[in-house]
Amino acid sequence: MFPEEYRGDAFVAQHGSWNRSDPFGYRILRVRFDQEGRPVSKAVFAYGWLQDEEAWGRPVDIKELDDGSLLVSDDTADVIYRITLSENP
Repeated sequence: MFPEEYRGDAFVAQHGSWNRSDPFGYRILRVRFDQEGRPVSKAVFAYGWLQDEEAWGRPVDIKELDDGSLLVSDDTADVIYRITLSENP
């Protein structure tokens, strides 16, 4: 479902901190790898679970479906999100 450049990448759920004065995490990272399988870069892929230092959700785990979409579980909002690629943004 995602462009060719995403193939072989890893998606990491950052559950979020619970005991920091400055909250951190609450997002999904995309990790890119080189041809030898070594990580070469990371970038925020999805965010928004933390707004104005208040967490309304916490991503826990990610599963890729056969169609290439991603399921993301959230143990604070008690939901599962499905992330898809839209042809028309």
